[in-house]
Amino acid sequence: MSAPLAQATVLAAYGRQFWLRLDGEGDAGGERSAVTRGRRGDVVAGDRVSWRDLGSGQAVIESVLPRRNLLRRSDDRREKALAANLDRAAIVISGEPPFSEELLVRVLIAAEREGIDCLLIATKADVPGALESIEPRLHVYESLGYPVFRIAAKAAPAETVERLRPELAGRTTLLLGQSGMGKSTLVNLLVPEADLATQAISEALQTGKHTTTFTRAFDLTGGGRLIDSPGFQVFGLAHLSASELEHGMREFQPLIGHCKYYNCTHRHEPGCAIRTAVADGSIDTRRHTLYEQLRDAARER
Repeated sequence: MSAPLAQATVLAAYGRQFWLRLDGEGDAGGERSAVTRGRRGDVVAGDRVSWRDLGSGQAVIESVLPRRNLLRRSDDRREKALAANLDRAAIVISGEPPFSEELLVRVLIAAEREGIDCLLIATKADVPGALESIEPRLHVYESLGYPVFRIAAKAAPAETVERLRPELAGRTTLLLGQSGMGKSTLVNLLVPEADLATQAISEALQTGKHTTTFTRAFDLTGGGRLIDSPGFQVFGLAHLSASELEHGMREFQPLIGHCKYYNCTHRHEPGCAIRTAVADGSIDTRRHTLYEQLRDAARER
């Protein structure tokens, strides 16, 4: 007779291996590894799952419970799910090296599509010129309603923790960022035991002691959970339609449906409400240009 089904939260995902926090065991224990049946690979950190004990130290995930949301990226060949059941996404950016605004726009559109709130964390405020070089762009995103936190994690660690902890408390937050933005430094500051926890999970999942290529969740002091993800250099949106792209631009939303033509692409048509807003400065020119590039890429698929 097979063991009964139980429920758990996925704390880490590496390929088709997963680290689970078991329900009913408390935060201090009740964790174990599990696999999925067959070649199923759509389970991600943050998922709620049903699992079964197979005995001999083995466990299998039988199903994924309904999700509130799922943040993902995709290209023409495949889709990569990042994390599920999120309250927020925190995108780490920097002026040294300069962050890619195109990648930022892509992440924000994907999050907007899933109803996930976002905040921006601008790091390396102590590096001469780093913050000043991106301040004009930060102001644009603040004007759109995205909270922006300017921090110096290495120079002012206590102040950084004090500023960010209330934003993270009681929430499940996915931390995202390009390589080199200072995300790892921030994780180790917010979760002092992160390296030890990562090593323990790596050994349990047999991924090697020093791997940093998988997504994993950490409990935060005072409540809440931080999900760390590998740095990225691409963030495809092939899974989104042209309509979803335009709705993902927060400043477009009040104007959608007010153009002269119902199928307006907001590029060259007369009577375009969005192009009018760009012309009068109500919509940022750079963000509109990035939207045009995304729309062109979608049309080529």
